Amino acid sequence: MTTVKKQEKLAIVYKSLNSMMIYAKNARTHSTEQVEKIIGSIKKYGWTNPILLDESGQVIAGHGRLLAAEKIGFDPVPTITLFGLTDAEKKAYRLADNKLPLDAGWDIDLLTMELGDLLAEGFDLTLTGFSAEEIDNMLNVDFSPGDEGDQGKLDQLEEKLCPHCGGVL
Repeated sequence: MTTVKKQEKLAIVYKSLNSMMIYAKNARTHSTEQVEKIIGSIKKYGWTNPILLDESGQVIAGHGRLLAAEKIGFDPVPTITLFGLTDAEKKAYRLADNKLPLDAGWDIDLLTMELGDLLAEGFDLTLTGFSAEEIDNMLNVDFSPGDEGDQGKLDQLEEKLCPHCGGVL
C-alpha cells in the first residue's frame, strides 16, 4: 500500500525573491560557472522548473535557480509550496533531490548522436550543460597538434560511430 503525503494540489505561484529564504545548511554547492549555465538555460528555454518552498518560504529545492534569478534580476519566479513535510523530511528531500539524478547514466551512443544532430543544426551545444571539452571528447574532436611521440597512435584509437550516418570512424 502506498502512502501519499497529505498534500494540496500542486500549484505554481510566482513569488518575489525577497519573500524566499535560502536554507543555510544546503549541502549542494553552486559554482559561478554552474550558475552561468543555469542563466543560459533560463534565457534560452525560459523558466522550466519551479523553486520548491516550504510553508514558511524556505527553499527546499532550487537554490541554484534562485542564485541565477538574483543575478539576472528575474523576479518574481515560479514556485511550488510543499505542505506537511517534517523538518527531517525537508532535509532528506533536499539531499535526495540533488543526489538521485547523479545516479542516472548516459547511453553514450545515443548521447553522441543527439549532440551530433544538434551540431549539424548549428545549435549552441554549451546550452546542453556539457562543457566544450566533454562535447569534443564525445564527438571525437581533437585539433591539438601531435609530435613524433604520437606516431602510430591513430591506429590504436577506439572506433567511434558517426552521429549522422552511424558509420564507423
